[in-house]
Amino acid sequence: MVSIHIRRKGEGGRAEDRHLASDTPIGSAPEIGDGAPENILADALSRPEHISVIPFVDALVCSAVRARASDIHIDPQESEVSVRLRVDGVLRKVWTIPKSLQSEVITRLKILSGLRTDEHHAAQDGRFRIMHGSGGVDVRVSIVPTYYGENAVLRLLTNSAEEFTLDSLGFRPEDRERIERATKRPYGMVLATGPTGSGKTTTLYTLVKMLNRPGVSIITIEDPIEYAIPGINQVQANTRTGLSFAHGLRSFLRQDPNVIMVGEIRDAETAGLAVNTALTGHLLLSTLHTNDAPTTLPRLLDMHVEPYLIASTMNLAIGQRLIRRVCEECKRERHLTEVEARSIAEVLPRGTHVEAGEIFVDGAGCDTCGGTGFRGRIGVYEVMEMNDELRNGVLRKASASEIRTIAIRFGMVPMMVDALDKAKRGLTTIGEILRMRYE
Repeated sequence: MVSIHIRRKGEGGRAEDRHLASDTPIGSAPEIGDGAPENILADALSRPEHISVIPFVDALVCSAVRARASDIHIDPQESEVSVRLRVDGVLRKVWTIPKSLQSEVITRLKILSGLRTDEHHAAQDGRFRIMHGSGGVDVRVSIVPTYYGENAVLRLLTNSAEEFTLDSLGFRPEDRERIERATKRPYGMVLATGPTGSGKTTTLYTLVKMLNRPGVSIITIEDPIEYAIPGINQVQANTRTGLSFAHGLRSFLRQDPNVIMVGEIRDAETAGLAVNTALTGHLLLSTLHTNDAPTTLPRLLDMHVEPYLIASTMNLAIGQRLIRRVCEECKRERHLTEVEARSIAEVLPRGTHVEAGEIFVDGAGCDTCGGTGFRGRIGVYEVMEMNDELRNGVLRKASASEIRTIAIRFGMVPMMVDALDKAKRGLTTIGEILRMRYE
C-alpha cells in the first residue's frame, strides 16, 4: 500500500498534513511521472463497478499534474460526468466518469478541501496541497450546484513562478528595460492588464521576486495566495472577516512597506486607495481587467479616479496575453498561404504586413505534445511607459485610441506585432496568433 502526502488548510488557515492511503498502488507523489495514475484511471473506468473513490481521485489529480494541466473540470451531465483538462490554455475532454460515481468524487474533494459534505445547494471553495519531490502543487477547489448536481473545478498551482524571469516570460529587451526603470522608482503604480488567464499574476510575482531584497519591505494582499515567496509578507483577502483589498491597503500603510502588491483593482474604492498609496511614497503593483495597455488609463477614469492623480502616479502599464509555444520535437517549417496572409493583415496595425510565401512554423503533433503540436505557453506583451505626452492625454481625458497612438509614437510595440515577431522567430504559429486575436 502506497500513500500520497496531502496537505490541506484546516480551520483558521492552519495547515494539516495527512497521508491518504489506498490499497491500489498508484505511486507516491514524488514519482508522479511513472505513468501509474493513467493506468489506474484506465483500469477503474473499464470496471466502473469496482471503482474505489480514494485512489481514483488521487490518480485523477496526479494524472492532471503529469499532463501539465492548469485546471480540472468535473462537469455532471444527465447520464454521465465529463472530465476535462485545460492544458496550455485549451480545454479538452479526457475522461467520462459513470454518473453513479459523481457524488462520491465530489464528497472526496470536499473532505480533502475541508468543506461541508452535507451542503449541496451552495457554492463552496477550498484548497489542499499535494506534496511531491522537493515542492508541491496547491489545488484550489470550487464546487457549485448545477442542474445535474454539483460540479467541481480544480485549479492546479505549482511553484513554477519562482523560476520565471522577464526574459523567460518573453519580454523584449527594450520592454524589460522599461519595466526595470519603472520598478526602480520609489513610488508610483505598475499595472499588469489583460483578460482572465492571461498571466497577469505570474508577471506580478516575477516583479516581486526581482524587488525582493533584505532592504526592501514587501507586503501583498491576494485572493487567493497562489505562490508562496520567502521573505515577503503575503496576506489572504477574506471578505467574511472584512479583509478586502481596500481594507488591506488601509492597514498596510501602518506596516512601513516599500512595495505593496494588490491582487486586483476591482472597484472604485480600491482604485482610489491604490492611487493614493502610490502618491504617498510607495511602489504599488496590481492587475486590472482591460483588453490592452492603453485602455488602462481610461479605465481608471471610469473608476472615478481623478485625472491628475492618474497622471501623477502611473509609471507603467503592461498589456498581455498567453499563446501556445510550438512543440520543439515536431516543429516544421511551412510557407504562409495567401488566405493566411490576408487574415493576419486584417489584425495587424498599419505599417506592419506579411506576405504569402514567408516561412513560419507549425507543429505536426507527436507523443511529447500529446498530438497537439504545442507544448507550453509564452506571453505576448505591449509595455506602455508613461511620459509627458501620455500624462497630458490623461489630463484632457483622451480616448484609448488616442492614448494608443501616442504610446506607439513613443516606442510601445503593439501586442499583435510582438506576437508576429515571436511567430517569425519560430516560437509559435500564425494560427495561434489569430486564435488569440479572436478569442
